[in-house]
Amino acid sequence: MAVVVGTGTATEPGVSGSNNSSFAGVRGSNTGTGNGVTGFAKSGDGVRGESDTGSGVNGLSKGSFAGVRGESTGTGNGVSGFAKSGRGVSGTTSSGDGVRGESAGGGAGVRGVSTNKDRVGVVGENTQGGFAGLFTGDVDVRGSIFCDGDIVLRNADCAEHFDISAAQEIEPGTVMVINADGVLEQSGMCYDKRVAGVVSGAGDYRPALILDKQETSGQRMPIALIGKTFCKVDASDAPIEVGDLLTTSATPGYAMKASDPGKAFGAVIGKALRPQESGMGLIPILIALQ
Repeated sequence: MAVVVGTGTATEPGVSGSNNSSFAGVRGSNTGTGNGVTGFAKSGDGVRGESDTGSGVNGLSKGSFAGVRGESTGTGNGVSGFAKSGRGVSGTTSSGDGVRGESAGGGAGVRGVSTNKDRVGVVGENTQGGFAGLFTGDVDVRGSIFCDGDIVLRNADCAEHFDISAAQEIEPGTVMVINADGVLEQSGMCYDKRVAGVVSGAGDYRPALILDKQETSGQRMPIALIGKTFCKVDASDAPIEVGDLLTTSATPGYAMKASDPGKAFGAVIGKALRPQESGMGLIPILIALQ
């Protein structure tokens, strides 16, 4: 069983610890199959620890359970840790979760606060090549992000949100141009130098990075500006081969092969990554506005 198990009342934390020395506010160790520290609360914090120099909460589990696990069904946090110089929450496990917090109310699953500018509220480490942290759902960051390694985005293009003309129904893969009002509308003439890009999200590709995403009263859509995206093409006048430069066509929202280099300058959308021998279709392209 777990070394420390706490079940909170209506307003109190499941486990609460405070320490003014260099030790943890709450510390639990389990060499079996349970959690190092477990706390449950209906409205307070599932697990809460405070420490001036050590860890607010420190849990160790050598089995498949969490080093620290806290649950709250009310407005409290699943796990909450405060530290002035140490770690707000520290959890270690050999096969489970280092720290796991769940909240069904208005609190955080895991919350860590440090008042020392050189320390962090929550630290996640994985020395075996896995993930130090895993988030399922949206992540809201209220400050800067510092990265010493690579940033890996699994999706394809870099897109930016633009205002779209309300008079049109636009679908992903559509070629867009800038109209006189400064908003985007689907293309409708050959070699149009007003071309802005392609609506992201068609076919198998999704935007990896979206810029200027904001809530407005009008219609906004992500426009692929860099990278790979699927684009609607019309090969009725000329077949499209891999590597061909593409420009706007007379077919609304469709690209075509840029056969005239003189007209193409300033109106090129990108480069074809798959052929289209005839008719209209949807093919992947490499966005390269020029």
